[in-house]
Amino acid sequence: MRIPRTTGWGVRLAFAAAGISGVSVYLNGLMVKSFPDPTLLAGVRNGLVGLAFIGVLAVAAARRPRGVRPADRAPAGRREVLGLAFLGIVGGGVAFGLFFQGLALAASPASAVIQKTLFLWVALLAWPLLGERHGAWTLAALAALVAGTFLLDPPTGLGLGAGELLILAATLLWALEAIVARRLLPRIGAPTGAAARMTVGSIVLLGVVASGGGPAGLGAWTATQWGFVALTAVLLAGYVGCWYGALERAPATVVTSVLVVGALITAALRAIAGGTLPAESRLAGLALLALGAAVMAGVALRGRASDRVAADG
Repeated sequence: MRIPRTTGWGVRLAFAAAGISGVSVYLNGLMVKSFPDPTLLAGVRNGLVGLAFIGVLAVAAARRPRGVRPADRAPAGRREVLGLAFLGIVGGGVAFGLFFQGLALAASPASAVIQKTLFLWVALLAWPLLGERHGAWTLAALAALVAGTFLLDPPTGLGLGAGELLILAATLLWALEAIVARRLLPRIGAPTGAAARMTVGSIVLLGVVASGGGPAGLGAWTATQWGFVALTAVLLAGYVGCWYGALERAPATVVTSVLVVGALITAALRAIAGGTLPAESRLAGLALLALGAAVMAGVALRGRASDRVAADG
């Protein structure tokens, strides 16, 4: 069954991506430091996910009756080819390399918060580049998300070390990727975009590894490490599929705002593992994140484009 191309389904897919992201951030925080070369880890994992999406496209093409026009297609024209190249090189390659290098250096709670500022950068870019005008309810939701992010990890506890700066750079690149993907995916389909993103990104990352001496470190990975790679590759495939599926259907500001729900999942997992509840200020921050994401989703699900929200308020 094919998922309908509606805003409502876009919001649902964004919530699914947020749940997967919350689990992935928690697991990456636990395990990524056990890999001496995080770029090699990202390259191998992205390659596995890219091959999975290519397989999905191949099976769909084989099962399609003759004469039926595919919902997903190869890029046509220079602009679409360049767009796919940008998704792969920047979103699936450079940004991943920066993120995992930063994650290996930074404290995982800080990295989770920085990554969740994606919604803010996308909102700032989507207005001039996508025409996503932000009305009263949208601005209120964004304010709640910013306040929640601040309470979750105030600047005094967040820090801006080398690891955090690398993660911030990756987040800014992913914001640009979201803008490009929102323009491109409604025309070519999420699976095509995801296949290009992960496959090209893997080539970029493995090329970086090869330039530094080659992927010889693969032979030193233990069975436990390979198990972690397999598990997180499955999660990454689910995340990218849901995220790109959401961007294919819903405004970029809405999709990335809903993604902050992942911080709640990560916090819950840490609380369960540690046996203690977060501090009151962090709980208030998580509540504001949930409220902001809910308001943003509600605006989209009720069919209110951002340029009409002010009239309803």
